[in-house]
Amino acid sequence: MIDIEKLKFDKDGLIPAIVVDTVTKKVLTLAYMNKESLKITMEKNLTCFWSRSRQELWLKGETSGNYQHVVSITADCDFDALVIEVEKDGPACHLGTDSCFHNPVYFNEEIKEFSLDGLMGLLKGRKENLPEGSYTTYLFQKGIDKILKKVGEESTEVIIAAKANDKKETVYEIADLCYHVMVLMTEMGISLEEVHKELASRHVIDHKVKQEKMTK
Repeated sequence: MIDIEKLKFDKDGLIPAIVVDTVTKKVLTLAYMNKESLKITMEKNLTCFWSRSRQELWLKGETSGNYQHVVSITADCDFDALVIEVEKDGPACHLGTDSCFHNPVYFNEEIKEFSLDGLMGLLKGRKENLPEGSYTTYLFQKGIDKILKKVGEESTEVIIAAKANDKKETVYEIADLCYHVMVLMTEMGISLEEVHKELASRHVIDHKVKQEKMTK
């Protein structure tokens, strides 16, 4: 851990802070901190910024309830910028959007980006719009029983492939299973963040159990 005195604040006593969702790694917003707001952020584990327009401290979520719980703060190589990973309680943007960055300027069609967050967005779009000819649309139209049946079938396929020690086929079937589980999540309104938090809570429990065993 570095001393915050090593950080380089600009002539106005500010340092840019890039806020990132710790689950999706999506950039949520760019804000500014002074030493006081940074200290408050570290003390409360909640993002606190310096509002350049209002010229005052701004604890994110104080009025909206959309708090940002700090996971980590990292300085860049020159110590003049910060990246803050957070777990958020709601939209990061004052416009009510998930992120302040939602206005596309350029997209390289030759490079296909994939993320679980992007896939969830696509599935939600399928559920809302139900485009014809889409297999995902078919699943949503058939409903929960069909989706559950497919999850069961794909689980069995994973077991069969793994039992045969066929790594390539197992990877293929796991991908199929993941897709159908995410369709189920979309149908039930379960987010990736909820699953992430559940896994994180189990990690803490597992860590404690290991510690207890080591002390016995």
